[in-house]
Amino acid sequence: MGRAGVAAGPLTWLLLLSLTRSAAAAAAVPATNASGGGPDPLYSYEYFVQSPQKLAFYSWYGSTKLYHFRVPSDTMLLRWLLQAFKGPGSECTDVEITVHFRYGAPPVINPLGTKFPANTTVRPSFSIKLIYNNTIINVSSPAPGDWFIAAHLPRSPQKIEVKGVATPCTYIFQPDMLVLRLTDVTILQPNIPLSQTLSGSQLKHLKVFIPKYTSDFQLELRSCVSNGSQVCPVRLIVGPNTLPQSFQKVFSCTDQHEPCRLLLSAPPWDTWLQVTAEGRAEPNVSVTFDAVASFTVCQPGSLGPLVTSYISLNQSLNASAASLSMGRSPWHLGKRMGVGSSPFSPVGDFRNASALSGFCLLSYPVIREELDVVSVRFWPLSGSGIIVWSGLPTLFPINLNTGMDSGSTFIVSLKLNTTLGSNISVVGCLSATSPVLTLSTSQNCTTAFFEGYSLSLSDSIREVMLSVPYPETGNWYLSLQLICPQNLSECQRVQANVEASLSLTPCFNDCGPYGQCRLLRRHGYLYASCTCKAGWQGWSCTDDTKAQTVAQQNLATLLLTLSNLMFLLPITVAVYRHYVVEASVYTYTMFFSTFYHACDQPGVAVLCIMDYDTLQYCDFLGSVVSIWVTILCMSRVKAFVKYVLFVLGTLIIAMSLQLDRRGIWNMMGPCLFALIIMISMWVYRCVNRHHCYPTSWKRWAFYLLPGISLAFVAIAIYTFMGTNDNYFYTHSIWHVLMASSVAFLLPPRDKNIEPWAWSQKLTCRYQLCKNTQEELYAVT
Repeated sequence: MGRAGVAAGPLTWLLLLSLTRSAAAAAAVPATNASGGGPDPLYSYEYFVQSPQKLAFYSWYGSTKLYHFRVPSDTMLLRWLLQAFKGPGSECTDVEITVHFRYGAPPVINPLGTKFPANTTVRPSFSIKLIYNNTIINVSSPAPGDWFIAAHLPRSPQKIEVKGVATPCTYIFQPDMLVLRLTDVTILQPNIPLSQTLSGSQLKHLKVFIPKYTSDFQLELRSCVSNGSQVCPVRLIVGPNTLPQSFQKVFSCTDQHEPCRLLLSAPPWDTWLQVTAEGRAEPNVSVTFDAVASFTVCQPGSLGPLVTSYISLNQSLNASAASLSMGRSPWHLGKRMGVGSSPFSPVGDFRNASALSGFCLLSYPVIREELDVVSVRFWPLSGSGIIVWSGLPTLFPINLNTGMDSGSTFIVSLKLNTTLGSNISVVGCLSATSPVLTLSTSQNCTTAFFEGYSLSLSDSIREVMLSVPYPETGNWYLSLQLICPQNLSECQRVQANVEASLSLTPCFNDCGPYGQCRLLRRHGYLYASCTCKAGWQGWSCTDDTKAQTVAQQNLATLLLTLSNLMFLLPITVAVYRHYVVEASVYTYTMFFSTFYHACDQPGVAVLCIMDYDTLQYCDFLGSVVSIWVTILCMSRVKAFVKYVLFVLGTLIIAMSLQLDRRGIWNMMGPCLFALIIMISMWVYRCVNRHHCYPTSWKRWAFYLLPGISLAFVAIAIYTFMGTNDNYFYTHSIWHVLMASSVAFLLPPRDKNIEPWAWSQKLTCRYQLCKNTQEELYAVT
């Protein structure tokens, strides 16, 4: 993420000019400050750009390209310029690009329409589709902080593309962000009237700070006069604009005889709230009013004096040194010392309901324990068991404001440890920016600017779990309260013991047995996602709609491994015809191809005798060298030259595979060079003998033509017919056809060499020496 300087292109400056004109039109009518005079508010422009990225077809979340922007505070207008174009020299068809937007965290998307895990709540992201044009997205009064854009191409084709066969299509996407900031924003003090004057459709921007523990916020317009009459043509816009869902409050004041006020329950804590006043009067008509902001702040009850908590925590930390060798965490230490079994004494005597009066909530201190990268555990300082009352909510503040927490999954697990009775339940609400302080079975779990997540416990539902993928950056709150909808007096005599488990994990359930959790990175931002196998799909690899059964997995493994036994045929033919080196190469290929495919399986039928990368490299090396030695053997060059080419070609092939293992030219290059040698030798023999080589028509009809046909069919299947669904069928056929082709193409043995002659050299060395001596004697 960076800010553009003088190197911005013409399109950027055109966009800046357009934004400037928009801002000038919005502030065309003169405005006065709070004292009744002064210049118009000034604007500043900031331009942010990120490097373009090459898009990919969507198969899992790692296929998307993520862009992370940070919108500064007091931003009046946010404008994105989305640029999509093809790579240089790319002549490809137009493909639709999908772009997702979200505030606070990466977008949670589902382009494949798969299922999410149970107890997972997902809000759809705001998305648009574009095809290679420049698109502008405007967001007025955006929320300051992290904004994310994710872009991807449509679903990836199932066909397996062989690298180097076709020219790859390159699709590039680049978003630029331009913000218009207010350099002078009027601050609205609580309970202090602020006089404002609007002319025509003029805008006036205010902001007010919402302190912590604010239960209600009220904004009121008083003494509103327009053109000498008590008419108030003013529209107020309160709150920031977020995507995918905005909770901005918009209301208009028309008749001054009616109170013109806006009441917000559960406004965001510890933050500045934006207020925009827009004049709705006729041109050259002024409106004057007094804006008054007021708060209702409740008194929180905490779980004990700070000194008691500090002393207890210090005791836990001091005892941890003696227990580190046993692998105990502060959680277990707290339980051993009594922290988990007996909660701290709250402020006041909260053992009866009458002691709860005067407080609006009971706040539990929460410890944040960093476990690993994007892996955090939260636990109450008083232990896992907490007391829930009916008179006021029990509150857990959760800090997800580090900037690195939004790329994981937030998991909340609650367990009821007491019996409540009929028609009594524990209602919970998980929300961001502020808690819900009034809980009931009928009221929605919604704050002023955020829709939370509801939870409920009862005697029939004693455990509940909630999973929130990619939670928004900020302070989160879990509110719990005992509810008795039919008999309120009954709740006064009941208290619930609830065990709470809160954690951040990279992937839910570690993606299960058929998935792998991968940590992704965009510059300095880390986020995690699941990649699935064996036909399993979904955000956490829990969708078994297209999953392979265990029988199908075993069948795939058997086909891909046992099909390599067809190499026994060319091995036998090579040994019979005294091609021992070639037979050794085929044996090497059969061995590593078998165990590579046994290790490459996505399901449960997996066997790895060594590192996966080593097996893959040896399989690829053996396959290419087998083709190399077979064609050189067919060329019938002198033995000395042939073995030199064997070794030299193997070394070059090993080097090229290390550079690019899946490149088609790593296989085609040695094959073409060997074919040139073979054709040259055959042409040379044809010219010298004045006869076609090989000379026998039977050799052509029964060996060469069938072998070449099998090879071409195998290459066609490998190149054009392979898909992710039929891979274990087509690749097994490739094994069978290539092994059969080698058996047909191997040349016949030399006439002066007997069948299985290599075995005689191993067992009869003395006889060979004796025969040689007799032959030399006879010549002499």
